[in-house]
Amino acid sequence: MIALPNLSDYRVLVVPGLHGSGAAHWQTRWEQLYPTFERVEQDDWATPDLPRWSQRMAQTLGSSDKPVLIVAHSFGCLTTMQATNHGSFNLAGALLVAPADPEKFGVADVLRDARLPCPAIVIGSTDDPWMASHRAAYWADNWGCGFLNAGALGHINAESQLGDWEQGLQQFKHLLDMANVFSAASQHVA
Repeated sequence: MIALPNLSDYRVLVVPGLHGSGAAHWQTRWEQLYPTFERVEQDDWATPDLPRWSQRMAQTLGSSDKPVLIVAHSFGCLTTMQATNHGSFNLAGALLVAPADPEKFGVADVLRDARLPCPAIVIGSTDDPWMASHRAAYWADNWGCGFLNAGALGHINAESQLGDWEQGLQQFKHLLDMANVFSAASQHVA
């Protein structure tokens, strides 16, 4: 297990995609490793509904006094981009893993101009059936995020058999470092 620095200054939100990331998914495993991580729950995990899912996420984001770090997967990445662009939230950073292709869900026009007001990393895979690596890189650039090609990891989910997914935890730690710099710079300007 990667030792993360003290996260007490942050609220960490886990934003799953379709079917809510089961027991073998790295997101669920991270929640077990780091009990302060909170899952954004949806009423219907089987139906990807961007307006509904985004509304739930915006409600969750709005209930936080602390800066928020987001750990999203698949359709949860699209939810993150939509929710964070329709409100003023205290965002510190976002890790967007294996985003679902907005074109496949008919929401590309809605998300084309989305941007995060904080450091963000998109992680893609060379053999992801939900979004080809070059498309993930395109969306990362479009959203103003950094991009990491993680290699052939499929959809970077339970079927990828990643366990606790150490590579992802290293990227989360990198995001946390960027968030600390971002927060310090934001406080200095204010």
